[in-house]
Amino acid sequence: MEKLSGVVERITFVNEENGFSVIKIKAPRQADLVTVVGNMASVNVGAVVELKGKWIFDSKYGRQFKVYTYEEKLPATIAGLERYLGSGLIKGIGPVNAKRIVKKFKEDTLRIIEEEPDRLIEVEGIGTKRVEMIKKAWVEQKEIKNVMLFLQEHEVSIAYAVKIYKTYGNESIKVVQENPYRLADDIWGIGFKIADKIASKLGYDQNSYARCRAGLIYVLNQLANEGHCFAFCEQLFKEAEEMLDIERTLLENALKMMIKEEIVILDGEDRIYLPAFYYSELGVAKRIKEIIGTDKPSALLKMEKIIAQIQKEEKIIYDEVQLEAIKVACDSKFMVLTGGPGTGKTTTTLAIIRVFEKMAAKILLAAPTGRAAKRLAEATGRDARTIHRLLEYKHPNGYLKNAENPLDCDVLIIDEVSMMDILLMYNLLKAVPNKAIVILVGDMDQLPSVGPGNVLKDIINSGKVKVVKLTRIFRQAQGSRIITNAHKINQGEFPYLKGGSKSDFFFIEEEDPERIVEQIKSLCAKRLPAYYRLDPINDIQILTPMQRGVVGVRNLNEVLQETLNPAKEYVTYGGVKFKLHDKVMQIKNNYDKNVFNGDIGRIISINQEEKKVRIRFDHQVVDYDVTELDEVVLAYASTIHKSQGSEFKIVIAPFLTQHFIMLQRNLLYTCVTRAKKVMVLLGTKKAIAIALNNNKVEKRNTMLQERLKD
Repeated sequence: MEKLSGVVERITFVNEENGFSVIKIKAPRQADLVTVVGNMASVNVGAVVELKGKWIFDSKYGRQFKVYTYEEKLPATIAGLERYLGSGLIKGIGPVNAKRIVKKFKEDTLRIIEEEPDRLIEVEGIGTKRVEMIKKAWVEQKEIKNVMLFLQEHEVSIAYAVKIYKTYGNESIKVVQENPYRLADDIWGIGFKIADKIASKLGYDQNSYARCRAGLIYVLNQLANEGHCFAFCEQLFKEAEEMLDIERTLLENALKMMIKEEIVILDGEDRIYLPAFYYSELGVAKRIKEIIGTDKPSALLKMEKIIAQIQKEEKIIYDEVQLEAIKVACDSKFMVLTGGPGTGKTTTTLAIIRVFEKMAAKILLAAPTGRAAKRLAEATGRDARTIHRLLEYKHPNGYLKNAENPLDCDVLIIDEVSMMDILLMYNLLKAVPNKAIVILVGDMDQLPSVGPGNVLKDIINSGKVKVVKLTRIFRQAQGSRIITNAHKINQGEFPYLKGGSKSDFFFIEEEDPERIVEQIKSLCAKRLPAYYRLDPINDIQILTPMQRGVVGVRNLNEVLQETLNPAKEYVTYGGVKFKLHDKVMQIKNNYDKNVFNGDIGRIISINQEEKKVRIRFDHQVVDYDVTELDEVVLAYASTIHKSQGSEFKIVIAPFLTQHFIMLQRNLLYTCVTRAKKVMVLLGTKKAIAIALNNNKVEKRNTMLQERLKD
């Protein structure tokens, strides 16, 4: 191996996922800057690096030095110190403050920061608050570097090293050495496979109980991500056996121990639950029965007169099914109102609200997401909150509204219930007083919740709760091709694809994915904004069945970011560029920040010095550390699954036969029903036909229906 040393002048690229970096260094006896490539856990501009590797020639980029091992040394010159401190190494020190600090302390700068950091107050423009920030950041970056170097030996990414340090602090290396499988339990984004890889490098026994336990929990969590509340024993063993490559008897013994330790729960003969899902399923069934079993208030007997009064005042006539829904709502303790678009769910919900208001009942309205709650508030003219806000979630105490501190209401109406998973439904019902009337509103034909369970369908199919299904499409809705086509799709009929100047549904036939991308760019950047006079980022949403591929979420987001967002300011994390003004989506529930899976926002500021990104969501502004950006993704395009409960002025959706594995009737139906003003479908009629003919909804492992019947 050859040796090379020099000063880091520029960092061209860093992939936080694997540590691969491209840097430029100024080296002795080299006329130009040298390009260095390879895995370098953490190097900084201005630092001196000593490298071991070999010279290579890349056909595209020319002569490069490929590094195998390296050592970073602190800069010795004034200019080097300025660049080193101003490179973003330490939160609180940007280029301006770096210049001031080095001007004040000269070659003694790093010793001052290390040994006498309180003296930084002597520097113009640096106050006590910033001194504390710099002190903390200096200690962190040193310790993170140690963690990074340790983990890099075991092929763990920089991004995960930062997360590990944030979780365990100075105990990081000790925790990883003692039980690497803890990482899978404690740190979001580090799954079993990464923990297993670290364990293997550390020489852990492949047949150990710790590995079997972690592997079985991983499989249960993966099944939960697919919507299952439990795994059948055979299903669990088969997947774990294949993944872990160990004998089944070891897994069987591990599972017995896990059941004994109550890490998992055996229900019946062969159903294995993680405890949260088991108790939530039991709890939902129990709470529904308790609410149904409580007497109704006698004031509801005045219902007939009130309905007549409302119809007279509002100059409205409800049809038979709507009248039935109002009467069932007033005559039941627990009911479901379901129906497709244009069938009058909103009108009926509003009528129910008015009836209860005439009875002086206290009504609460909520929905699972911020966007769905906003739509409910706009449609009813009443206050509507997200379920998390309704239940007053506060970290670290959890939901402040619960069985001991229930909601103060006579009637609770929840919209978009098809989105609710078993955990959220249980937390909601725990906080509902038995005296209350509960009305669930949703479209049972949409995709089921992203989380585990099939709550709305299970409640309906149990036969234990009153259900009113609205089926008639109202005359004003019949003029919308979006609505009529949604109902055609739901019934397995081919949609009407011929557009027209007055239509709100358009089909562009194209089977070449590259040309579809060009069409989408043109529609978003020019044609639709010019014709409808709207904001292409806020008002147009691309929905696609897949993550990968030319017309998948990832590629479309990169293309549309480049097309629609000219901003120059950005940060990079995990190989993704996040620019000022970008449209982004939260992809995990973050209770500390009060943002939840599926919330859409815009980046409104980037602070390079403090490594902070500020995002405005519908209901609040939230700060993210750069290392937390794995919780958000670009959202110019998203999957159809992620669009549940949202409504967009214009939806553009590619449907191609290459999406074959995902093409289902309820997927196409959900996609079309997200469009409020215009729906543009691109692709082939064959792909649409495949989706229409595939009405096999994958069965989820749930027992709620049976528990309600029991």
